[in-house]
Amino acid sequence: MTTADGSRRAQGWTAAVRQRLGLGRLLPLGGPADGAWISERAAVGVLRQAVGRPGPVVLELRIAVADAQAAPEPQVPSPPSALPPGPLRIEATVAATAHQPLPAAAAALRSALLAAAAQRLGLVVDEVDVQVTELLDTEPERAEPPRVEVRPADPEDAAGRAAAGVTGVATLTRVLGASVHTAADHVRIELATEGGHRALDVARGVRSAVTRAVDGHPPVAVLVTAVTAEPARRSSPGPAG
Repeated sequence: MTTADGSRRAQGWTAAVRQRLGLGRLLPLGGPADGAWISERAAVGVLRQAVGRPGPVVLELRIAVADAQAAPEPQVPSPPSALPPGPLRIEATVAATAHQPLPAAAAALRSALLAAAAQRLGLVVDEVDVQVTELLDTEPERAEPPRVEVRPADPEDAAGRAAAGVTGVATLTRVLGASVHTAADHVRIELATEGGHRALDVARGVRSAVTRAVDGHPPVAVLVTAVTAEPARRSSPGPAG
C-alpha cells in the first residue's frame, strides 16, 4: 500500500467517525413496540424549523430520556448506543427580547416544540425546559438552518428495496454501517425521511414492508439519520427479490 493510499484511507476513516459523532444521541420514536429511532441532529433540525417568529431565538436544543432508569426495554433490538424508549425531555437554551413577557414567550416556545415533536416526528416528550440566557434589545436576523447533507445508499437486497419503496422514505443512508444490517435476531434499516411525512409513521411503514419482504419475517428496527426538506435523490426500488 502506498503512502497516498494510506492517507486516503485514514481520511475516509476520520470522515466516517465525524459523521457518526455528528448524529448526536439516537432518540426513540414512539414507544417500546415501535422499534424506531432518530438521530438527535435530525430531530433538532425539525424542531428548530417549528419555532415561530417573532419570539425567542433558540441557541441550543438538547434531547434526552427524562428518566432513563424507569424507561422500558425496547421490544426490537436497538441500534448501538441508542437511548431506551422512555418519555423524553427537551432542554432549550434561548435568547429573548423585551417585546414579549418572558413567561409568555417561554410558554409559546414550549407549545411549539411539543407540537412539532409529536406531529412532525413522533417523539414522546414529557418535559420541555426553557432557559433564557441572553436578553436582546431588538429582534435579530435569523439565519436559515443549514442544509443537511444526505449521502444516499442504493438498495441492494429485498429488505433495502422494500424500505426504499415506502412513501416518505427519501433514501437509504449509510452512517453507522450498511444501510441494511442483518443480525441473527433482527434486521436494521438506516434511512432518511422526507420532511412532509411524520418520521414515526414512515418508520412503521418501513418495518411492515421489510418484515413482509424478508424470509422468516424477522423483527425490524429503523434508524432515521436525517429528515430532508425536499425529497433526496432515490433509486428505483426495482422488483422485489
